[in-house]
Amino acid sequence: MLDEGEYSRWLKSAKKTLEASYSDLEGGYYNWACFKAQQAAELAVKALLHGLGLPAYGHSISRLLTNIKSKGLSVPDGIIRFAKTLDKLYVPTRYPNAWAEGAPHEYYTREDAENAIRCTKNIIMWVEKIWRSLKREES
Repeated sequence: MLDEGEYSRWLKSAKKTLEASYSDLEGGYYNWACFKAQQAAELAVKALLHGLGLPAYGHSISRLLTNIKSKGLSVPDGIIRFAKTLDKLYVPTRYPNAWAEGAPHEYYTREDAENAIRCTKNIIMWVEKIWRSLKREES
C-alpha cells in the first residue's frame, strides 16, 4: 500500500529546496546552490522510499536508490549517474576542511550549480513518473 501523505510531504520539501537552489544560483552562491540541489534530490528519493514504506536513511542518493531497486523497481543508469554527481556535493560544498586550502565558495562555478540543478530536476521528474505509475498499478 502506498503512503501518499508521506510521499507528498517529502516531495514538497524537495521542490522547495530546489527553488532555494535557484535563489543561490542567481545570487552567486554556487556552492550553496550545489548543496541545495543535492539536498532536493535526496529529499525526492526519500519521498519515494517513504511512499513505498521503505527505509530512507543516509545522504547518498545513489545508495538510497538501491533501496528502490530492492522493491523490484528499475532505476535507469542515467538516474544513477545524476545521483553520483550529486553525491559528490554533500560535504565539500559546505566544509572548508574538505579542501586543502581556501573555502568552498572558491571552488564552485555557475556551471557547477547549473549542472547540479539539472541533475536534480531529472531525478525529481523520474520520481514523479515512478510514483504516477505505482498509483495506476494500485488502482
